[in-house]
Amino acid sequence: MGALRGTGFGLALILLSLLAPADGSGAELRLDQIRLPPGFGIEVYTDRVPGARSMTLSPGGILFVGTRETGAVYAVLDRGKRNRGDEVVTVASGLDMPNGVAFRDGALYVAEKGRVLRYDGIENRLKDPPKPVVVNDSFPRIAHHGWKFIRFGPDGKLYVPVGAPCNVCEEKDPRFAAILRMNADGTGLEVFASGVRNTVGFDWDPGTKELWFTDNGRDMLGDDRPPDELNRAPTKGMHFGFPYLHGREIPDPEYGGRAGGRRFTPPERELGAHVAALGMRFYTGKMFPPGYRNQIFIAEHGSWNRTTPTGYRVTLVRLKDGRAAGYEVFAEGWLQGRSAWGRPVDVLVMPDGALLVSDDRAGAIYRIRYGKTEGKQGTRTGKKRSTRKRQLQIG
Repeated sequence: MGALRGTGFGLALILLSLLAPADGSGAELRLDQIRLPPGFGIEVYTDRVPGARSMTLSPGGILFVGTRETGAVYAVLDRGKRNRGDEVVTVASGLDMPNGVAFRDGALYVAEKGRVLRYDGIENRLKDPPKPVVVNDSFPRIAHHGWKFIRFGPDGKLYVPVGAPCNVCEEKDPRFAAILRMNADGTGLEVFASGVRNTVGFDWDPGTKELWFTDNGRDMLGDDRPPDELNRAPTKGMHFGFPYLHGREIPDPEYGGRAGGRRFTPPERELGAHVAALGMRFYTGKMFPPGYRNQIFIAEHGSWNRTTPTGYRVTLVRLKDGRAAGYEVFAEGWLQGRSAWGRPVDVLVMPDGALLVSDDRAGAIYRIRYGKTEGKQGTRTGKKRSTRKRQLQIG
């Protein structure tokens, strides 16, 4: 995501990244390489979800998983009640980048590039899915940043972002580079936040009910800038700077002078440059130690054109008095040198407090837990890791 240094070698890195399996085919899961804080362990929840990306859990305990390139939506079931997805069912296929999934009132909502679909009564019809209802088909169908992450907010509305149709540009259509929201039936579509280049993950503070979201910074300004961002939008109508301002204080070389004196909301936390911060969740479970509760976990998908790759990990943003106070590595090891065997996409807190992590490169979902080893094959614990946290001094 940064400008290439050394065109030949950089191009080779990009080609290797593009040629590597993105749908889990041929990927080897190397959980022995994952490093976690002491007391934590990681295991395979399922390795049968090609291209696994965004996740949502139904009240009945069915995990629904969206994809991007594969065009499918999966249901993952824990039939044996052993904290493992022992059955995977394809509930939809042939869709157009169905990255986003959300669940409400017995229905699964799926976001394609240009529309949002609804599958009614899906929990009881996994192997004979109903014909989808088109909730809203008025979204732009541009592929560049066209895949969507969706979630229902505390206000009952469905939040649907639309990324910028470019690396950096000034679009007259206010739907681009924005977070939109609408009623569950598709009516009342409106812009909630602007100046958001491409968010693929958001959540609401369990106490204040304020929206927090990740945002991917622009490319081609070098290896080390601009940063990705963690933002907070407590009210409708805020502008977060794109394409005029990146991070807290980096004016865009082309569009920075066109802001016209407008003031923008700075990020709550600047994240690593080009780490591709995607899914994020407040930790609302009780399994992890108290110091992790109501803190933010972020899945960093990893850079695609930085000279030295970065990201490919799960990070933790610690909050103090409702503000971002620290940024540290929580789980890493998917990146080994210049090669990555996995790419975290989304995180989800399970009812028992475990944290699920999806991986679209390996076609897998991992379960991170705290406490004693549960005796499952493929388990890796973090007991031997140094107690010293790796703080990320960024922003």
